[in-house]
Amino acid sequence: MSEIGNGAGGHLSELLSNRVGAQAGNLAGKVALVTGASRGIGRAIALALGRRGAWVAVHYGQSREAAQAVVREIAAADGTAFSLQADLAVESGARQLIDDLRAALLERGVTESFDILINNAGEGLRAPIGEVRSEDYDRIMQVNLKTPFFLIQHALPLLRNNGRIVNISSMGTRAAYPRMSVYAPAKAGLEALTLLLAAELGARGITVNAVLPGATATDLNRDARDPVASRAIAQSIALGRVGQPDDIADIVAFLASHEARWITGQKIDASGGQRL
Repeated sequence: MSEIGNGAGGHLSELLSNRVGAQAGNLAGKVALVTGASRGIGRAIALALGRRGAWVAVHYGQSREAAQAVVREIAAADGTAFSLQADLAVESGARQLIDDLRAALLERGVTESFDILINNAGEGLRAPIGEVRSEDYDRIMQVNLKTPFFLIQHALPLLRNNGRIVNISSMGTRAAYPRMSVYAPAKAGLEALTLLLAAELGARGITVNAVLPGATATDLNRDARDPVASRAIAQSIALGRVGQPDDIADIVAFLASHEARWITGQKIDASGGQRL
């Protein structure tokens, strides 16, 4: 199946109905939005959902080229995807992204609803409390907690019954890392939101879960990518190595599937047993 990019023609309803019969993936016929999907864990999640048959909206903040590369990779594997840009560090970003998603779905000949929301976009800050400026605090809270909150709020009218919400948190909420003085509290708030939304949305069959990665080799975690530093980190991990983006993506893809229909309100530690 050919790639569907922004502004391209084609009717998604026909594409999806064809996919249900043509592909054995357990997400066939589902539509997913993955934030921060141009690199790292978000990229791996988008690819994993695409491989399983979902049609994927690949969100990016700045790197259109990287997002389009993800779209092309999904298309090369006989999947369907397109990209959407939004700055999730500003208050208007969440509304803009959902409005653009609705428009893109309608443009491609389907209803404006979708099935899977993955709140992956985030921003880190490594600093003890004494070094955190007010503007640093506001930005980290905006990207990691406030934006996901309002993204879910704006998305709920479009999210189909029996849909899935997966929030990407951090194992830094269960282990003390003093230099995560803003990041960890923001992610802890996201986990609290996960629990209360699971109760609120259960009547619609929507599951809400959080995944807590540990040290994962991405461009945002240089130590986990460094051969020497990663060996030192691995000594604190029960499974003896740092994580890879696919390790996290496969867990998220499972939670997005029908097979995970009886799991909600959970914090899934995806650290390989780091600092047990």
